[in-house]
Amino acid sequence: MDLSVRPVVYCALFIALISIGAFIAIPVGPVPIVLQNMFVLLAGLILPPAWAAGCVAVYLVMGFAGLPVFAGGTSGVGKVFGPTGGYLLAYLPTAFMVSVICGHDNKGMVRDVIAIIVGMALIYGMGVPWLKYVLALSWAKTLAVGFYPFLLGAVVKMAAAVVIARKLRPMIRL
Repeated sequence: MDLSVRPVVYCALFIALISIGAFIAIPVGPVPIVLQNMFVLLAGLILPPAWAAGCVAVYLVMGFAGLPVFAGGTSGVGKVFGPTGGYLLAYLPTAFMVSVICGHDNKGMVRDVIAIIVGMALIYGMGVPWLKYVLALSWAKTLAVGFYPFLLGAVVKMAAAVVIARKLRPMIRL
């Protein structure tokens, strides 16, 4: 792993962006609408797999340690056991998988789109069942509060992440 200053700075930038994305939260029930998942996807699209997962891991440790970097300025290990715990924990494999799939060469838009779809599927694939378990809801109710309200926004965030990554990659040297 390259330990030069440049990747460390990019990693720190994504930690900051993910944290800021969590502050931009619109409460719509037990799971707020946030931009942090877009920045997790973007980290995967831009950073190599180890760095993408590493910056998300640092972000999660910061939040679990008590720094107010989760949605709405919250923090603490207790967030793992709450309704949004599954979504938060999904960020780690999501950043890694998106990074592995996309290839980082800016030649394959299809790979970027597939990577983003897989990433968002991981987030909801871990987050929704966790929400169901924690709140003891039916599947219909869980999908109504933890999935359906976010679909349109997820598509917009996915598209934005791909466009931003394709513009930034030529400028970023790791």
